[in-house]
Amino acid sequence: MAMCSIHEKDAVENLDTEYSVYRNSEKKKEIEKTTYSILIVDDEAGIRDFLERSLRKAYSHVIVASSAEEAEELRQQHHFDLFIVDICLPGCSGVDWLKNFVEQDWQSDVIFMTAFADVDKAIEALRLGASDFILKPFRLEQMISTVKRCVEKRRLMRENFVLQRRIDNLYSPEGMIGHSNLFLQLCQMITRVAPTPSVVLVEGETGTGKELVASAIHKESGRKGPFVPVNCGAISPELIESELFGHLKGAFTGAQKARDGLFSYADGGTLFLDEISEMPLLMQAKLLRALEEKSIRPVGSEREISVDVRIVAATNRNLEQAKVDGMFREDLFYRLNVVKLAIPPLRDRREDIVPLVQHFSQMLARQLGMQTIPFDQADWLELETHSWPGNVRELKNLVERCLLLGVFPKDMLSAKDEQSGNALGYPAHWNLETIERDHIEKVLALSAGNKTQAAEKLGVSRKTLTRKIQFWQKLENEGLKSV
Repeated sequence: MAMCSIHEKDAVENLDTEYSVYRNSEKKKEIEKTTYSILIVDDEAGIRDFLERSLRKAYSHVIVASSAEEAEELRQQHHFDLFIVDICLPGCSGVDWLKNFVEQDWQSDVIFMTAFADVDKAIEALRLGASDFILKPFRLEQMISTVKRCVEKRRLMRENFVLQRRIDNLYSPEGMIGHSNLFLQLCQMITRVAPTPSVVLVEGETGTGKELVASAIHKESGRKGPFVPVNCGAISPELIESELFGHLKGAFTGAQKARDGLFSYADGGTLFLDEISEMPLLMQAKLLRALEEKSIRPVGSEREISVDVRIVAATNRNLEQAKVDGMFREDLFYRLNVVKLAIPPLRDRREDIVPLVQHFSQMLARQLGMQTIPFDQADWLELETHSWPGNVRELKNLVERCLLLGVFPKDMLSAKDEQSGNALGYPAHWNLETIERDHIEKVLALSAGNKTQAAEKLGVSRKTLTRKIQFWQKLENEGLKSV
């Protein structure tokens, strides 16, 4: 036991009483249990036990060590968000221990404790980057307040890092928009798989909203950590390992300081790997190992760091074909293909076009400070008959252009459907009766046979629409044609 521990006995005498008072206090309700990890280093067993019992009520990972040597072994094996360290330790002091790794990969906060009011030591510790300096004996409220401040700072750093990396959302984060059968089936699947820890593979064309689905899975999962999206195709092959796993100082040219990777920032939450098919084969092997072992190894480090991360991957390519072509690892494909969610393209759920346009109009009007514009029946028909190769992203861009111009841009949607090659107009030799019937049948099809909805789009009463349909059916039954 270190010499200074003799003076620390005063700090231990009333710890049990203090803990009992705290346990019965309403103040313990102020801290929600989080996934932040804390390492307590003190050679005095009473203080170690007291802090461990107190902090474990609020933080899920609290580990103790009795010396700097034991603490170093734990640091090599685990990632810690916060260190609470006694300055006077047997052998290597707390400050000397901090010096040993401050230049390596130090990314955590440190709170120092001491029974001696040594100003020089306090200054040295703070210069090294310590977050705070607490004198013994201390009250529990003082320690809790200091820990909360460090944890809040760490949370804000994570959120800031994540927000800087987020790509623009296709939708308002308020929720997903649609009411078609395909859309409702997708929502049901999200609700079913979200609470599980299973890997989810999201497939869909460009612009269908794969990140929105991944975000919805995270929100429904109940995980307390952040949602961290990353576009694998937007990161160079040389940097993707560092981006995902982090790196130590000097691990490669330009690594002037250590940095955590996206896996660490997503700890306790969800990591969304968009365009997973673009990940280099070598990195695919390392990702597979991280998924299997539930741990990562920063670039330049020899130690493994345990992480609790739920993976949602997405692609607009056929991964099975990429596997056959040798562009995607077979073992990683089967590891990701646990639950597959296929997002239908917009052309297959045309019933969602109207609510999406309305949603985008209101959202973009607020953002741009402009008034929404009205759409007439011809505009709605053109919107609903377009093939939408760019899916919801294309629709959102169209709505934004409408707001900026103040009118529906007739030139933005081609008169010829590029997807099917069918003309959206009518042949010149058709008479009005034929055009009317063809138009009504198209609107009925877009309304999934709902006559009330079709009548509203056509601007007629349901009774009028029913009468026309019955008239054509009567002609067909009599073997006549209207053309």
